[in-house]
Amino acid sequence: MEAVNAFNMELFSMIDLKPPISRAKMMSVTKSAIKAIKLYKHVVQIVEKFIKKCKPELKVPGLYVVDSIVRQSRHQFGVDKDVFGPRFLKNFTDTFQNLFHCPEDDKSKIVRVLNLWQKNGVFDMDIIQPLMDMLAIWHVGHHISKNVTANF
Repeated sequence: MEAVNAFNMELFSMIDLKPPISRAKMMSVTKSAIKAIKLYKHVVQIVEKFIKKCKPELKVPGLYVVDSIVRQSRHQFGVDKDVFGPRFLKNFTDTFQNLFHCPEDDKSKIVRVLNLWQKNGVFDMDIIQPLMDMLAIWHVGHHISKNVTANF
């Protein structure tokens, strides 16, 4: 549990940072997540909580944490032994809905991560496509409501 607490402190120390988050910080967060692999469910829950609770400009860096942890785990332990990816998938829809509270300019960064996941086979297309669709629907709906509000 000590490793989980260390990860929690490492991740939530990002709260005080302004984006972009440094590569060194991202590596440090990832490394502490990998150290806590025995309690990976806690690690995933902490990241999901971070994405939900953090300020809008830290939503995408939260996604980068997910990406970094999953890719490092797959690299270090192999795709078959990666426990983080499948665990993040359990609440992916909710996590992505929380991500959509990011600044408008950051939406393209979410799409970029999804495209990289698709290109590199991190997650299957049947997982990525609904997230892309959700983002597209949110994006269109957001612009419509913005325009309606602007006209009143």
